[in-house]
Amino acid sequence: MLDGAKALALPTKYGQSLEVIPIATDTIKWTSIDADGSVWLELELLKTDIVSNIVTGTSNEADTLVRILDEANDVNPDILNSNTGFEVVTKLTFPRNWGLGTSSTLINNIAQWFGIDAYQLLKKSFGGSGYDIACAQNDTAIIYNLDNGKPIVSQVEFNLAFTGNIYFVYLNQKQNSREAIAAYKAHRGEVQHIIPRIDALTNDTLLSRDLSSFASALEKHEALMGGVLGIAPVQERLFPDFKGIVKSLGAWGGDFIMAIAEENPTEYFKAKGYNTIVKYSDMIL
Repeated sequence: MLDGAKALALPTKYGQSLEVIPIATDTIKWTSIDADGSVWLELELLKTDIVSNIVTGTSNEADTLVRILDEANDVNPDILNSNTGFEVVTKLTFPRNWGLGTSSTLINNIAQWFGIDAYQLLKKSFGGSGYDIACAQNDTAIIYNLDNGKPIVSQVEFNLAFTGNIYFVYLNQKQNSREAIAAYKAHRGEVQHIIPRIDALTNDTLLSRDLSSFASALEKHEALMGGVLGIAPVQERLFPDFKGIVKSLGAWGGDFIMAIAEENPTEYFKAKGYNTIVKYSDMIL
């Protein structure tokens, strides 16, 4: 996607909310709450420090938040120039170590708060293709690609008859998207001749009418991307004896994989130490 290839993206049922309440101070009181109700980030920021991009030094998460708010303020300074402060509360409906979009949903929500373009805010802060922003803004399957850096989003019909054979398995390690992007850029080489093949496989996946053709398209995609990245596919590395197909998701190397199998693979993955297995119907919006 970073180089213009088309991707099929599916919004999840899980997400993140952001509530903003004006308060009679000159600060932003920020609280971020995980899916289990625990507070994972709590701080009070002076609006003037945000405008000056003065990081707190208390944690990477806090400093990242300041930078995002500073970038948002650069585009629309009216919000922080108001006579009020704000109490802001974010709530995740998924454990943040799952990597389902803690950062991208935050970027999208802050952009809505400031009334600015979420893709531009992403570009100025985390970077990336922006497909996760598109997912945050849609409630159906989409085809996403970049055309000369411009996001192109097309809603599509994606109603598989065999979703009962599809599972998502958490690999017990959260992927760092920025590091993954840097690794891709360092290893991708010349990829323009591969993009049409990726596009064709994305189309094959979208048009699959049976489990066999769906699994075949994913297997070919996995092999092709493995060659681009110089990384052995995850099934070859971790699940060579799996009776089905395993597909890497996102930036490869962490977060979730997708498993396609004739029979419920839960016990197989649990025996290997992977205890978070989510059904397609429980994951996809």
